[in-house]
Amino acid sequence: MDLVPALEEPLKKVLGPATAKVMAEHLGLHTLGDLLHHYPRRYEERGRLTHLADLPMDEHVTVVAQVADARLHTFASSRAPRGKGQRLEVTITDGSGRLQLVFFGAGVHKPHKELLPGTRAMFAGKVSVFNRRLQLAHPAYELLRGEGEEAVETWAGSLIPIYPATAKLESWKIGKALQTVLPSAQEAVDPLPESLREGRGLLPLPEALLKIHRPHTKTDVEDARARLKWDEAFVLQVALARRRHADAQLPAVARRPKPDGLLAAFDDRLPFTLTEGQRKVSAEIFTDLATEHPMHRLLQGEVGSGKTMVALRAMLAVVDAGGQAAMLAPTEVLAQQHHRSVTEMMGELAEGGMLGGAEDATKVVLLTGSMGAAARRHALLDLATGEAGVVIGTHALIEDKVQFHDLGLVVVDEQHRFGVEQRDALRGKGKQPPHLLVMTATPIPRTVAMTVFGDLETSVLDQLPAGRSPIASHVVPAADKPHFLTRAWERVREEVDKGHQAYVVCPRIGDEEDDPKKSGKKSAEDEAEKRPPLAVLDVAEQLARGPLRGLRVEVLHGRMAPDDKDAVMRRFAAGEADVLVATTVIEVGVNVPNATAMVIMDADRFGVSQLHQLRGRVGRGSAPGLCLLVTEMPEASAARQRLNAVASTLDGFELSRIDLEQRREGDVLGQAQSGTRSSLRMLAVIDDEDVIAEAREEAARVVAADPELTGLPALRTALDALLDEEREQYLEKG
Repeated sequence: MDLVPALEEPLKKVLGPATAKVMAEHLGLHTLGDLLHHYPRRYEERGRLTHLADLPMDEHVTVVAQVADARLHTFASSRAPRGKGQRLEVTITDGSGRLQLVFFGAGVHKPHKELLPGTRAMFAGKVSVFNRRLQLAHPAYELLRGEGEEAVETWAGSLIPIYPATAKLESWKIGKALQTVLPSAQEAVDPLPESLREGRGLLPLPEALLKIHRPHTKTDVEDARARLKWDEAFVLQVALARRRHADAQLPAVARRPKPDGLLAAFDDRLPFTLTEGQRKVSAEIFTDLATEHPMHRLLQGEVGSGKTMVALRAMLAVVDAGGQAAMLAPTEVLAQQHHRSVTEMMGELAEGGMLGGAEDATKVVLLTGSMGAAARRHALLDLATGEAGVVIGTHALIEDKVQFHDLGLVVVDEQHRFGVEQRDALRGKGKQPPHLLVMTATPIPRTVAMTVFGDLETSVLDQLPAGRSPIASHVVPAADKPHFLTRAWERVREEVDKGHQAYVVCPRIGDEEDDPKKSGKKSAEDEAEKRPPLAVLDVAEQLARGPLRGLRVEVLHGRMAPDDKDAVMRRFAAGEADVLVATTVIEVGVNVPNATAMVIMDADRFGVSQLHQLRGRVGRGSAPGLCLLVTEMPEASAARQRLNAVASTLDGFELSRIDLEQRREGDVLGQAQSGTRSSLRMLAVIDDEDVIAEAREEAARVVAADPELTGLPALRTALDALLDEEREQYLEKG
């Protein structure tokens, strides 16, 4: 895959230090192998021109076009007072549109000689607007003469590759560098076992690299892409298959519930019957818990589909079998809420060792960072002695001081909020590796990617329990139609008049210093991007003085003291406040069935999955829910399309696909969405599910037959390159 020994030659030895420095700093390319795996983004055909009509503003573009007209103007300026200033204006066309190029001062001489009408060239620069017309100022360009030794050599083949480039390094310079290193593609070691490659009719790797960079036909490109996608999918799947294989060798204590124990007693006191989905998923989990190697299961379910109930039954099964279960929540508010709802659901079964506790009862303790010293000492003692069968907490559970008597199951709520290291630290607290159940309400891109890549066994809860209400969602275009926003506040008042409550969510708290770096966003979509995001403290004050005057408005945000946060949540839950103006601290797990309306301000500043999570806070009771997505983005913008997608479906799986298509999957192996260069250059998780599924089967076969890959040295080399040390650790921690 990435680096194979013959291709580990540093680029500076081959291309010279200056070019190599730019490639390393701006494109993350360091070796010959890196450059060979820097694939073209698209291809231009010699006879067909780019669409100038579709140029994006403020972006660095490469276009192929023909000079229609070139004029040299002289003008007077402070630098050239006697009318000696020169400006060259060149108009280029591609049939779909026209674009102005401008050159000034000494920079006019070369293009004035070279860019004559009728000349074809590639132009690269940043698109800007001048006098309401699109232009490129001082673009770099490369003439496409089509004859002459060098031009023919450089542009051999009828397709011109356009590479992901930067302002410092144009696409054709990358193309020229690739011409230099392309002969070494012959030395690329092929990671695919020969039988697999031939069985699936895939090109050998050297040929695929040659065809991706110097294709003669579109078929060349398709064949090369098919092969390179298989490389990425297969090597990655082998990494995951080896990890699954290693996990299956680990010992774990099998945990089987007693037929008449705690779980049975809990089920007997449930006031409702479990949904078909909950029963099916519980059965899958109980089967895993009864085996002697650790369960690694992902439980995906819509907001409100009853995941907590499934997780609680799994925890009680483990307590029944003599172990302890820990639930890790991402925030104190959520840990406290889980603790409250679990103890309420269990009743006297949660009062182990106390007067009035049931015979099979256990103790359920809460452990968070802000607890008082005495309460904390008690909780730690209950965990160490085994008195407490169930513990619910935040990352405070991970601290060194926390000792378990016999940790059998770790449940992680909202998986994407926890780093792998944190999960790993908790798993390390068991005498043997505990079973692991990971829950998420919205499959976020990396989770979806990992699911498609099949690293965790997956259970899905896709039906809502009886009694959950539908949620209507609408986009409120505040800039285009201000009266819509007025109507939104009227709707909130109407809900409160009916005895219900509402949330108003803002992206910012409002007491932070304005960071000039953060407020100047790059997008030129709209002036709306120029102002800082709306803040809880400002919005709460404006609403209380204006459209929601007379209602009881409270605020909640992450920088409040834990006790204050809890007090606000309790008041809101008890119906003592009408409107809660909050940041995304309410995103997960906050459960107030009487809250029916949510207004999300600056909704375009939130991700798709986050909006879906937030929306899940309303419609939790018998009354229908309403979610209003307020934005100042213009109709045609990508942000508005994203909001329309959220408004059009309540299906979290569908939304996560949309999210993935828009954002790509981050680095599937690296820290989720940290902006690092993805190990996937060719593979798109959503579009290539078939390739991934087939590669998973092939990888499982290969690893089952030869776990150490002793007979496949080239595959081992490719794995070592893919899994540099950091990723190797990451995979092992899972």
